Amino acid sequence: MRILGGDEEDSAAAMSAPPQHLVFAYYITGHGFGHATRALEVVRHLIAAGHDVHVVTGAPEFVFTTEIKSPNLHIRRVLLDCGAVQADALTVDRLASLEKYHQTAVVPRESILRTEVEWLNSIKADLVVSDVVPVACRAAADAGIRSVCVTNFSWDFIYAEYVVVAGHHHRSIVWQKIIRIANSYYDSLDTALVRKELGIKDDVKVVIFNFGGQPAGWKLKEEWLPDGWLCLVCGASETQELPPNFIKLAKDAYTPDLMAASDCMLGKIGYGTVSEALAYKLPFVFVRRDYFNEEPFLRNMLEHYQCGIEMIRRDLLTGHWKPYLQRAITLQPCYDGSINGGEVAAHILQDTAVGKKYISGKLSGARRLRDAIVLGYQLQRAPGRDVGIPDWYSLSEKEIGVRPAPAYHEVNGSAESSFEDFEILHGDMQGLTDTMAFLTSLSGLVVNDPRSPEKQSRERVAASVFFDWEEEIHVARAPGRLDVMGGIADYSGSLVLQMPIREACHVAVQRSNPIKQKLWKHTQARQLANGGAVPLLQIVSFGSELSNRAPTFDMDLSDFMDGDKPISYDKAKEYFSQDPSQKWAAYVAGTILVLMTELGVVFTDSMSILVSSSVPEGKGVSSSASVEVASMSAIAAAYGLNIAPRDLAILCQKVENRIVGAPCGVMDQMTSACGEANKLLAMICQPAEVKELVSIPTHIRFWGLDSGIRHSVGGTDYGSVRVGTYMGRKMIKCAASDLLSESLPSSPPMQSGDTNSDEYEEHGLDLLKSEASLEYLCNLPPHRSHSLAIDSKFYFVPAYCMFYDFLWQYFRYEAVYARDIPEIITGDEFLEKYGDHNDAVTTVDPKRSYCVKAPTRHPIYENFRVEAFKALLTAAKTDEQLSALGELMYQCHYSYNACGLGSDGTDRLVNLVQEIQHRKTGGHSLFGAKITGGGSGGSVCVIGKNCLKSSEEIFEIQKRYKAATGYLPIVFEGSSPGAGKFGYLKIRRRSTSSSA
Repeated sequence: MRILGGDEEDSAAAMSAPPQHLVFAYYITGHGFGHATRALEVVRHLIAAGHDVHVVTGAPEFVFTTEIKSPNLHIRRVLLDCGAVQADALTVDRLASLEKYHQTAVVPRESILRTEVEWLNSIKADLVVSDVVPVACRAAADAGIRSVCVTNFSWDFIYAEYVVVAGHHHRSIVWQKIIRIANSYYDSLDTALVRKELGIKDDVKVVIFNFGGQPAGWKLKEEWLPDGWLCLVCGASETQELPPNFIKLAKDAYTPDLMAASDCMLGKIGYGTVSEALAYKLPFVFVRRDYFNEEPFLRNMLEHYQCGIEMIRRDLLTGHWKPYLQRAITLQPCYDGSINGGEVAAHILQDTAVGKKYISGKLSGARRLRDAIVLGYQLQRAPGRDVGIPDWYSLSEKEIGVRPAPAYHEVNGSAESSFEDFEILHGDMQGLTDTMAFLTSLSGLVVNDPRSPEKQSRERVAASVFFDWEEEIHVARAPGRLDVMGGIADYSGSLVLQMPIREACHVAVQRSNPIKQKLWKHTQARQLANGGAVPLLQIVSFGSELSNRAPTFDMDLSDFMDGDKPISYDKAKEYFSQDPSQKWAAYVAGTILVLMTELGVVFTDSMSILVSSSVPEGKGVSSSASVEVASMSAIAAAYGLNIAPRDLAILCQKVENRIVGAPCGVMDQMTSACGEANKLLAMICQPAEVKELVSIPTHIRFWGLDSGIRHSVGGTDYGSVRVGTYMGRKMIKCAASDLLSESLPSSPPMQSGDTNSDEYEEHGLDLLKSEASLEYLCNLPPHRSHSLAIDSKFYFVPAYCMFYDFLWQYFRYEAVYARDIPEIITGDEFLEKYGDHNDAVTTVDPKRSYCVKAPTRHPIYENFRVEAFKALLTAAKTDEQLSALGELMYQCHYSYNACGLGSDGTDRLVNLVQEIQHRKTGGHSLFGAKITGGGSGGSVCVIGKNCLKSSEEIFEIQKRYKAATGYLPIVFEGSSPGAGKFGYLKIRRRSTSSSA
């Protein structure tokens, strides 16, 4: 394995003089040959130094015995860590990975530990090395033996992303994972000899097709390669037939030697392939892998050393290879670092075995991992070493009918950018500094020269060449939201209170004639291959480097058509799911399909769309809704569509529900579209009726605090709770129908000496009829006909007392239906008894158990809590008022936890607010907190006085949270207008003469 490694000082410390004969127990994960081949080089050096190495692995023996012929090598075939399960060469099955690990390593954990401790003592091991089987380190600790992990990334880092979709019940797996370090090795070989053995002439270009140990099974075609090229195929099945310009390699072929004899490589990005490419200075055309957390760091390293080009997965599968391969051979890889990682790692292990420490024990493993990841990322982004593909996304030299880009002006000899470089033809920036910054960023794209030696991020290079700066551009802005009250009760028809936050998404859209649209090189090559210019969509997303997604997306708009009609939402969902690294584009491009389907809009022009969002992802503040609303608003403006903010929000919800596949309610999109600065949007979600905009009292302030735990409404926790809620609704409707069919005059008698039984009996049948056809759980009425209307005397009576009386009234739900709602029910049991749960955006998994009672109860009581909260906002300005508001928030938080949507991080933040609120000295300014949005991580909303002390207390919570977890929470404070209030900007670049 050729990987990258140690420094000169470590290299100088040779292995030739071992301090004593040592015994190493080397555990290697069974996931992929990469771990085994990396470990092989370390093992080779340990054995060369005279030590015994016992390798514990599920990998085939030949991986080691072919390369090492020594009696000091001992192989023990045991599978203790299965690693990730791949559905194919590019797709990780997250749920299957977690389930397999659970069965392989969690269920039998105690027996594994006993066996391993006994074995380690039997061989008298001096050091346990793991790459990286988590149980190995625990077994070493139990046996009283030192242990160290040697690998590229840790499984807790890898599996953390899987848990987002898998849900709460798999989270314990992540905490069993541990830390590792990188190692590498390189030796030289005769490239000419390898080519001669393969019968390849010197003038033939060779690409090696390498997707690891996962046989691709793709039908490869002769026309996919440029003329005069050959492709060496790794991992082909014995029965796979290949075209004449493709050569099937033997199963035992040593891939690194073949890489060295090739002109470039086409494969999936991975630690082994990246290190080989860098060591051999081999241009690497790579394809992203889904849920592969190591990828950003590997990709950045490739691009920094001018060694990589990203291929879109769609182009890989459809055979659009030629422009990528031809571009690859023009690269000049420039890695000149050390390549002796195997030797360095072996030396460190030898010293560690005899007691020399290399890592301080003062920091926790999780903290070291986090610091290492952040440091590695920062090193790649350091000034002078920034990342970028040279000019892959620059304009084609043979543009079709496109005017040359206008020259940019210079000030004091250097190009500068400013929002004033644009003429605003329509709209107003409204003094929003983030909008000014966005226009300044746009202006910077104009002055960017792709040929400049100063490296730019790929997204900025791509964006700098796809706008025609002499034509109009439409810009829209949509903020994220802070869920003050209501949350997941939105899809049950609750009243919600939402605040648009300061952070927002900006989207710039330019429509153009397909013949004149500026194209990226690979896009243009594909268009020419398909017969010429057609309406095309090109999207650039800023911030892609901060999350593992592709920075660009492009598609023919005709892909949205099925004959003369738009394709179905299910087909669109499948289309965007093909490449997880580009699934983000569904939030943007999906708005186009929804406009086509719901409003009959016909798009005959091409579109270029730039998305730039400051709403952070996974924090529970509606980053996805802000992207959807800003995208649809900008497209509507560009095409002259007049869509009311409420209607636009409902259309955007369809994007998320039907195309993205996230079962969210509508409050996120409504707040982003209809909200106003410093006001709470009071909305009844039936489906989306704005009740009023409630001004936030001047003495009250709201903050959002991020827990650092990623939230996703597409995750299993959120979806299963929604399913449980709809199950409960179906049970109530069926129970009401049964009572009605029995012609009962009323429901069972009320509890606690109800004096209104006659009135109830009179209206009982009407109630049953409404409940039998119940559309929203929040419409289930209280058994008394109490009203929340506030008369004039309210202002003379402490509001919190009145509403606490209401809080403890029994609802009709408790009196009639609650006892028949089960705590938990399996999917197959529910389907057999009730049929469907009647929710269009979720499905019942027959094999899964669902919590029902808590999710059913939550929206009924949450609706009441929100009504109470809203009314209390207008009460007297006292600490009692704030305490009552805070108590309602705490109750909401506890109800989320009962549903299974809590998290350790959000609980910790809420507890910190409570500790500050109830401490005896110095008074306090914070009064309550709750988890927000879809729960299972994300942010909490905090309420307090609008004063300096409250800000100090928020800062104290940040510090205490960081001290406990190592993570400093992001604070969301401030508010801004929704997309409807902002409108849109129509801008055009000022001419050089007028701006000089």
